[in-house]
Amino acid sequence: MEDHQQSQPLVEGRHEKRIDAAVFSTQVEDISPIASVRHFYREFYVETKKLWYLAGPAIFTTLAQYSLGAVTQVLAGHVGTVELAAVSVENSVIAGFSFGVMLGMGSALETLCGQAFGAGQLDMLGIYIQRSWLILNVTALLLSLLYVFAEQILKAIGQTKTISEAAGMFAVWMIPQLFAYAMNFPIQKFLQAQSKIMVMAWISAVALVLHTIFSWFLMLNVEWGLAGAAAVLNSSWWFIVLAQLIYILSGSCGRAWSGFSFRAFQNLWGFVRLSIASAVMLCLETWYFMAIILFAGYLKNAEVSVDALSICMNILGWTITFSFGINAAVSVRVSNELGANRPRTAKFSLVVAVITSFVLILLLSQILIIFRQQYPSLFSTDPQVQDLVVELTPMLASCIVINNIQPVLSGVAIGAGWQTAVAYVNLACYYLVGVPAGLLLGYKLNYGVLGIWSGMLGGTILQTVVLTFMIYRTNWDKEASLAEDRIRKWGGEETDSKANDIEKMNQ
Repeated sequence: MEDHQQSQPLVEGRHEKRIDAAVFSTQVEDISPIASVRHFYREFYVETKKLWYLAGPAIFTTLAQYSLGAVTQVLAGHVGTVELAAVSVENSVIAGFSFGVMLGMGSALETLCGQAFGAGQLDMLGIYIQRSWLILNVTALLLSLLYVFAEQILKAIGQTKTISEAAGMFAVWMIPQLFAYAMNFPIQKFLQAQSKIMVMAWISAVALVLHTIFSWFLMLNVEWGLAGAAAVLNSSWWFIVLAQLIYILSGSCGRAWSGFSFRAFQNLWGFVRLSIASAVMLCLETWYFMAIILFAGYLKNAEVSVDALSICMNILGWTITFSFGINAAVSVRVSNELGANRPRTAKFSLVVAVITSFVLILLLSQILIIFRQQYPSLFSTDPQVQDLVVELTPMLASCIVINNIQPVLSGVAIGAGWQTAVAYVNLACYYLVGVPAGLLLGYKLNYGVLGIWSGMLGGTILQTVVLTFMIYRTNWDKEASLAEDRIRKWGGEETDSKANDIEKMNQ
């Protein structure tokens, strides 16, 4: 039955709903142990279709939303060198810091909503998202101080006066984006857990097209520069939030959204603790790449170094969106399967995701190497910046391969609820190994930007090895049992599971 329905085309309407019900139903039994190569390929084929049913739209959504800031950064490079540095530093340092906090705290929903959906506890999803909105908006209010005092903070950590003043002004203008993050990340996890990815993809596509048109018009045509960049970027993020809210409030999520409830205020402090653990895990990753831009600002000819490295980070971010899409998909798959007590399927989902991500990213890195003499001119008109980008491209290609396996492993960690353990791993590998190695190579041994990047890449490689070992040693039957306990702890009721499962299959 499942294989037959999996072969139907993934189109909107009745056929898509039938496939969604077959793929994600809690009625399906766990896969049998892999006994042969033929059995492996058969299960790989089935799981690949399930993965890409989620990953395709998720990759596009992540790519489109990441491209909002990237398009702004590209156009800023055509306004001027200082403007490019200002947008790069604000995106990488101020917004990057906040993005890590907000995305990390929102990722608590990825575990809870995914496992609750897998167990058929649909009623709890609406409660979870409301709790997350409360927590993230309070967090955004606190983080807005970082934006207000961005200029002073950047000067205090050693950034040049020119870059600090321009980035500080741009940061104040970008405060509305911070509160859009607070609304958007819980919405995304809420919709992802239900496999409602296509609506997010369509909304993000419309936002990206409008963003590109209006950014070009206001930044280059009307010559509003950074003011135009801020106006359009804020508007684009709030367009995404409002469009997704309309979709949810319209009743499209069925029992998963039954309206606002005072239950969102229950067990709030426990939810805060879980959100903080999730935030620490992801922040340690996000801030790690932010630190590379900061360290480059202390080198000689800082503007050229920051511009070249920010271009490389921009491209790295674009490629990582592919693995972040697979990350989102495998997190949903693992959390759904553990919630439905299918540990072998959860483990096999990981295998398929890692293989798929590696092959895709290897292809992208080779394309980058082939066109390394051409692509820098798309980002900057400065010959010095272009030459440094060409020099850094081999390192960029290597970094793309390593950094696109790691998000998939992190997705498994989120789906299984290992945020606290992975936070310790990230702290040790990134900040006790990677940062000191980067500083040693970059400053003490005078390898500059390439040395900083090489040392910090070593920390990422070590983290990937440790996560791989953790997953290899995992008892997936135990994880399925822990998922059931977690659902009960956060308010799920077993007595509602059958009714919720029927509702889920009819969506």
